[in-house]
Amino acid sequence: MKLVLIFGPQAVGKMTVGHELEKITGLKLFHNHMTIELVDPFFSYGSEVGKKLVNMFRKEIFEEVAKSDLRGMIFTYVWYFDSQEDGDYVRNVCEIFKKNGGVVYFVELTADLEERLRRNDTPHRLKHKPTKRDVKKSEENLLSSLSNHRLNSSAGEIKNKNYIKIDNTNLSAEEAAKVIKSKFDL
Repeated sequence: MKLVLIFGPQAVGKMTVGHELEKITGLKLFHNHMTIELVDPFFSYGSEVGKKLVNMFRKEIFEEVAKSDLRGMIFTYVWYFDSQEDGDYVRNVCEIFKKNGGVVYFVELTADLEERLRRNDTPHRLKHKPTKRDVKKSEENLLSSLSNHRLNSSAGEIKNKNYIKIDNTNLSAEEAAKVIKSKFDL
């Protein structure tokens, strides 16, 4: 059982790289907006009940996948490194897989702001993330989180032995997925 956790700032390409990695590894992609989009028609993800439901659905899926006969999954996440709550969340998700004998792989993506702003309104992103279709609001959120949070790790901060940091500013999603597959022999 494998969990490939792809994390990084908004619009860095997590879901798109995840889709490409899914194609070449057979691991199932569970991008973070799958649950956000499920809950959003009822409760905003920013609300207390919205976050509660999103986290509940994710936890149930993680637990069932970790116990299943699937090879594993890819999960995408925007990790605020200045938030103890986010660090605890990532540790808890990893523990679900580890306690079931799974191996966790950390993939951190980073890209220049200009490139992230360009990617913010790509057809692929907007197709899979309806809550991002208000591009102006999505861009404001992207810039706000950049001002208020640390969205990438500092050197040496990630201690997991199965870790790679990829600047994919000038890499296609296919190229980044191939690097990940090769690095971790997926």
